[in-house]
This record gives sequence, structure tokens and C-alpha cells, in this order.
Amino acid sequence: MPNTALQHKVVRTLATAQVLSGVGVAGTVAAGSLLVSSITNSETLAGLAQTSAVLGAAALALPLARLTGRGGRRLALSVGYTAGVIGSLLAILGGSQRNIFLMLMGTFLVGAAAAAGYQARFAAIDLATDQSRAKQLSFVVWGSTIGAVTGPNLMQPSGNLAENLGLPRLVGPYLISAVTLALAAVVIAIFLRPDPYLVANRESLKQKHKGSTKKALAHIRNNPKALFAILSIAIGHVAMVSVMVMTPVHMAHVDVTLTIIGLVISIHVLGMYAFSPLVGALSDRFGRVRVIQIGAITLLLSTVISGFARADDAYTLGLGLFLLGLGWSCTLIAGSAFLSESVEPTFKASSQGASDLVMNLAGAGGGALAGVIIGTLSYGWLCFAAAIPVTALGLMSLKFKSTPQSSDDSIVLQ
Repeated sequence: MPNTALQHKVVRTLATAQVLSGVGVAGTVAAGSLLVSSITNSETLAGLAQTSAVLGAAALALPLARLTGRGGRRLALSVGYTAGVIGSLLAILGGSQRNIFLMLMGTFLVGAAAAAGYQARFAAIDLATDQSRAKQLSFVVWGSTIGAVTGPNLMQPSGNLAENLGLPRLVGPYLISAVTLALAAVVIAIFLRPDPYLVANRESLKQKHKGSTKKALAHIRNNPKALFAILSIAIGHVAMVSVMVMTPVHMAHVDVTLTIIGLVISIHVLGMYAFSPLVGALSDRFGRVRVIQIGAITLLLSTVISGFARADDAYTLGLGLFLLGLGWSCTLIAGSAFLSESVEPTFKASSQGASDLVMNLAGAGGGALAGVIIGTLSYGWLCFAAAIPVTALGLMSLKFKSTPQSSDDSIVLQ
């Protein structure tokens, strides 16, 4: 493959940025929910922090895709991470002043960094072959493991740092995110050269006119494989976000310490990212749909385990959330690879942006609904509700037959 050396460099650069952004974004998940709950004195509103962040990721998905089409991955990812830095500073100000509007504006922009992180997975496969697409994508997803597992465990020390600076403890993770997201932006700006998207465009002799978002959506609606791929990504995401974002609030009911809450979230994030190379390899070996089906079963199992766990049972909740992250990894990696190979080259960038838009809108809706469910019913009922769309995904997958990517006809309708 002519671009093997460049592909290795691209994956290393993206993985490094993912480590840094993982520390920044993952560390604010639990803190954001608890901070909003503290400011508003309402558990029902606690989900607004993650909802705002997911809405930010959704709102930036298409603009970042357009920036990719115009100037490449380096421009788009740098802008996304820089917006996250600004958001972190606004969240610190909002938390310090107990101003919910500034706080949510900050989490909204932190979501832009998450959007950049999601689009980085597509940057990893601009130059990949069909036989290694999911595996290459998974390496960048795996790059989030170190940072994302470390981030939640920095809640206690970052809280101490915030107190030493005369700030509320819960804004501590946003101090960390401001620094690490700035470093991620610098890494992308300096080392993602030459730009993989621009190289792929030039060497494959693609048309200069890129598909518009409107045309891409029409293409997806008339393409069963692409539509299923996006639904797989979105449903896996809504189940993960809705359960994950309310777990810290559920545990805080019985005064579980921030250290234990951070540990449970870290185990969840470990499930999300640590086994992604294995998920990618399985997706290339056994087919995208088979791995999506495995993801759906894993998500269902996680909702059962988590839904019946006591609020102070960190071991059982840790297992449930680990499986929640692992199921999400399966649907994200296999679904993303399936989408990339199911659309025409003209629509790749715009369809990837549309995918992230749908995914994050679904996550935002799930996060908002999760707060209402846990405030009016219980955490167990929330897990039951999350299982419903996952079950529907499993049934939808039965329409497809999955075979290894080494086959000429990888996935066909039955």
C-alpha cells in the first residue's frame, strides 16, 4: 500500500490527541452532572450537563464535516478541540458563579471537543484498505483509553487543586480539560501533516464537488446498509449515554464518595475503549453486522445487571457499566466502518457528519429523558427504558447477513 507509512503516522498522531482529549472530556462527565445538580438543587436537571455537551457535539458535527471538506481533517479537529478549551473556561466560570447558563454554555462547547474526537475515528480510515478499515478505526478509538480512564480518577486531585485556587471542588475536572484539550489541538495542528483526507482525495481522483449534507441524507435514506449503520451507532450511543450519565447521581443517593464514583465511571470508559482493537479485528474478520449484534446483546446484558444493582454496590455497577461501554464500542466501531464503505465517495465527509449529528442528537435526547425517568421513577426503570431501542436494533439486524470482509460481497440483505 503506497501510503502505509503515512497511515501509521496519522494513526499515531490521532491516538495521541485522543489520549489528551480523553482526559479532558471524560473527566467532566460525572463532575458536570453533579455540578448542575448542586447549582439547581434538582436531580431531575442533573442530566442537563451531559445533554448540553451532547447537543454541542451534535451542533458541531456538520460544521466540522464541512471544514473537513474544505480544509481537511487537521483544520476541523483543531477547531473542535479549541472550542472545547473555551467551553472548559466557561464551565469553570459558571460553576464558580453558580450560573447555570454559563455552565451549560461551557458544557455545550466541551461537546465540540467530543465531536472532534468522534470525527477523528473517520480520519483514521481515510487511507485504510477495506480489509483493515475497522481495525485502523479501532486503534484511534483505543487511543482514548488512557485519557478516558485517567480523567474520572482525577476528580479528587483536581478537586483539591480547585479548592487551593479558591474555586468549587467540582470545577476541578474542567481545569484539567482546559489544559489537555489545548495540548490536543497543538498536536493535531503540528503533526497531522500531510492531511489524510486531502491526500485520499487527491490520490483517488475524487470529484472536486463534494456532496452536500442534504444530498448525503437523501443518499442515506435510500441506502439500507448506510441507514442501518447510522441507526446502530445512534442506538448504541443513546443507551450508553442515558445509563452512564445518571449512574453518578444514582450512587450519590447513598453518599458514595467521589473516588468510588470516579472508579466506576473509569471501569465504564475502560469497556468503551480498551478492547476496541479486538472489536475492530472481529469486525473485519466476521463482518460488521455480526459485531453489531454482539454489541446489542452486550448492551442488553448491561442494562439488566445495572438495573438490579444497589446504589452502593460499586462492584455490580462497575460490571454493568463495563458491559455498557463494551456494547457501545461494538456498535460504534462496526457501525462506523459499515457506514464508510456503504456510501459513495462523494458523500463520505457529509455522511460522516450526518452520522455524528444523529448520534449526538439521540444521546442528547437520552440524557434529558434519563433525568426525568430517574427523578420520577428510578434508576432501574431507566435501565429498562434503555433496553427498548437496543432490542429493536437487534431485531433490525436480522434483515442482514454478515460475512468476513475478505469476501467480495461482505454484507447483503437476506
